[in-house]
Amino acid sequence: MIIPNHLKQYIVNQDYESYTYIDQATWRFIMKVSTNFFKKNADEIYFEGLKKTGITLNKIPKIESIDKKLSNFGWRAVCVRGFIPPNAFMEFQSLKILPIAADMRSHKNITYTPSPDIAHEAAGHAPIIANEDYSEYLINYGEIASKAIISSEDLEVYYAIRNLSDIKENINAKKNEVEKANLKLEKAIHSTTYLSESAILARMNWWTVEYGLIGEINNPKIYGAGLLSSVAESENCLKKEVKKIPFSIDCINYDYDITEQQPQLFVTPNYKFLSKELKKLAKSMAFNIGGEYGLNIAKKAKTLCTVVLDDNIHISGKLKKYITNQKKQIIFISFNGPTQIGTNKKQLNNHGPDYHFEGYSSPLGNLKKFGKPISKLSNIELKQSNIIKNKIIKLEFEDDIILSGKIMSILKNNSKIIIITFENCTLKYRDKTLFEPEWGNFDLVCGSKVTSVYGGVCDSSKYFSKVPIDNKKYEKLNLNNEKEIDFTLNNFFKKIKESSEPELNINELKKIYLDTNNKGINDWLLKFEFLQVTNCNLKIKWIKSIFDDLYNFSSKNNDLSRAIRRALNSFN
Repeated sequence: MIIPNHLKQYIVNQDYESYTYIDQATWRFIMKVSTNFFKKNADEIYFEGLKKTGITLNKIPKIESIDKKLSNFGWRAVCVRGFIPPNAFMEFQSLKILPIAADMRSHKNITYTPSPDIAHEAAGHAPIIANEDYSEYLINYGEIASKAIISSEDLEVYYAIRNLSDIKENINAKKNEVEKANLKLEKAIHSTTYLSESAILARMNWWTVEYGLIGEINNPKIYGAGLLSSVAESENCLKKEVKKIPFSIDCINYDYDITEQQPQLFVTPNYKFLSKELKKLAKSMAFNIGGEYGLNIAKKAKTLCTVVLDDNIHISGKLKKYITNQKKQIIFISFNGPTQIGTNKKQLNNHGPDYHFEGYSSPLGNLKKFGKPISKLSNIELKQSNIIKNKIIKLEFEDDIILSGKIMSILKNNSKIIIITFENCTLKYRDKTLFEPEWGNFDLVCGSKVTSVYGGVCDSSKYFSKVPIDNKKYEKLNLNNEKEIDFTLNNFFKKIKESSEPELNINELKKIYLDTNNKGINDWLLKFEFLQVTNCNLKIKWIKSIFDDLYNFSSKNNDLSRAIRRALNSFN
């Protein structure tokens, strides 16, 4: 599996031994409740997909095993840490790589957690990939979403969401820390002034990949990973109270809240229809439209974007400004900070972000004398214009931009001039000076039109090798302290496991049960483990007592109680 260098920073070891016995019991409970419910309510590919993608029911799966199984479908899997940036996630997906979060939710949040965890990524996302049409949709979506322009406002929301989810999953988190993180997220959301391309694609993803339903509008089945991994919402979503809407591109007009259950869901007739609607959305995006429309979106975003010119010249950086003529044609572009120039998604030699570190600018368009761009000039016209190395020349563009300087070098691609480097260069637009000799050498890109604008950079590996991302934002913020804090509880889960393997020792198991009573341990999941390992044998008196206790507990009107009731009913 070939992974671009800039994506490798998100990959971590699963560290399987770090999962506690409580983690393993949490996984088993989720899968028991889910699989029993999904026999009737999930898309038919779900159970076939569990087997084909290596999702084990009785223990947390190993991501390397999932990776091996997914390779049979042309996909791969990597282990990541919780939330990774949306653009990175989509790039993984476009490469047919499924990022799977190593984290396991606390059994305190067993019915739902907004944080990506292995229950969500593995048991939710992986099984449906076994369907070819859905797999194709994921690939198409990843490719399109990886070109979407993300805004600086989106990134602030992302960091706030990640911070909040990390704190909520930390069992040592204090109430004021959660409140502070909530306020930070609210502030980031309220500071969002417009809906970016990335945000629009995120809505598409939410109502399909995460919370999608499929089939008949009056009897839909579940395929969305968020529903497949949510013990509570998977049941609630099929109730009449949740509005069912035929899926279409209009789903992007519906916002969502990751911390709440959804008031409406969208039902697609089949997986091919998802790709059909996605193509409609793609036609409205900057990478397909280009021109001033694309530049305006890039400028507004204040993030790394790539401007593509005719002759396949790519300029990557943060767009600062652009100038248009009366016909709304682009005649000048300028970038802030480290900028990269390339062709065919490859950085040109000596035109990386370390060279164009403080920014980059260039005029675009036709030469006044010939009515066409430099790249289209014949050898005779080049000679007439003195476009020859070491010549001091003056170039007049059609829209009052004048460049003068000495040619140091001429770079060609496929016999066409793409960059001319000048020294002692002056660039003027009417009465404005756009470049002065004191600023250094000037590199003129010989393009005339902006054909596309997309999010991200042209050559990621080369760009980020010179402009590294701040890795501190992606470190594991909260270590799993459950072993230390719940050592006694975890040890009881361990004892139950050991007493049931390789064969069940019912006498030893009873001693453990009595010991929990003596120590005042009253944990619902621990009680459920006793039922699990005995297959809820109600002929055993003390097992019947545990069952009755949990059954009474499950009579409360909340998601956890309903989930426990469903789990108890699954023994019948």
